Amino acid sequence: MKRLLALSLCLLSWPVMAGWHGDTQNIMGTVINVTVWHQDDAKAEQAIAAVMAEMHRIDQQYSPFIPTSELSRVNELAPKSTAKNPMPISAELVSIIKKAEHYSDLSGGAFDITFASLARYYDYRKGLKPTDAQFKELVPQINYKFIHLDTKNNTVYFDHPKVYIDLGGIAKGFAVDRGAEILKQFGIANANVSAGGDSRVIGDKLGKPWLVGIRNPRAEDKNAVAITLPLENCAISTSGDYERFFIDKDGQRVHHIINPKTGKSPHGIVSASVIGPLGFDTDPLTKTIFIMGPEKGLDLINSLPGFDAVVITESGKVLYSKGLTPP
Repeated sequence: MKRLLALSLCLLSWPVMAGWHGDTQNIMGTVINVTVWHQDDAKAEQAIAAVMAEMHRIDQQYSPFIPTSELSRVNELAPKSTAKNPMPISAELVSIIKKAEHYSDLSGGAFDITFASLARYYDYRKGLKPTDAQFKELVPQINYKFIHLDTKNNTVYFDHPKVYIDLGGIAKGFAVDRGAEILKQFGIANANVSAGGDSRVIGDKLGKPWLVGIRNPRAEDKNAVAITLPLENCAISTSGDYERFFIDKDGQRVHHIINPKTGKSPHGIVSASVIGPLGFDTDPLTKTIFIMGPEKGLDLINSLPGFDAVVITESGKVLYSKGLTPP
């Protein structure tokens, strides 16, 4: 399965073996790691390079920090567009927004890519929150139903001029799936593709499962592992309140996962990991659990065939979905 932003893969301590190939690069604002097994060295390196090229392409398309990205153009032009004159977008972006809307519907709005209407005014490096005036004006702009997507004609428009979307809660899961698809096209049968807290595992580790460690969310050592999971042929995503955060003047942890209803960081969970077939699904589900809370979040996971989750609460309690609970 896969690793997570909030975890550390036991990949990095492997002994050097003939047939293993890998590369690590900083792309999409995170660490991208690709590790593959293949007997043909040249083909393995070609496959890894193709995955890294795809990661760069996705970053150029969907980064909110690149003014020429498609996402930036959507945020500039979709609020000015109308039902009579919607904005054309790529079929790929249509599929990403459609997937995001699926999880918005499924979670009753707990997952919502319009959270960025307000959240873009947080500065975690400087420890700054939006102003009271921004909260008052922009929290009402957080509503995925303000996005009007036409999946037949590949167009979009927003209902309000202040609506702004961010794909940070879903794009990395999409990216690791794309990486896995590329590796399979090269005939790779054993591999791991990770983008921060999102990973896809192809096959096993030559007869043994991939061991994925969920990071201890409150340990000073970033490599400290709370739980290790044996995984094969799946995706795993982890989100934590320790990834991007600051402590405000009231001693509250302000982190990058935002409740769409309040515009503020939820509390109660410090780490949420979801295991499933695709990163395109596990990535948004980790944020959904954070917003819904441990009980409702796990109820949702238990209702989805093929998915499991591990949740660590603020009190340090570890909770598992039914599929991971011992009989």
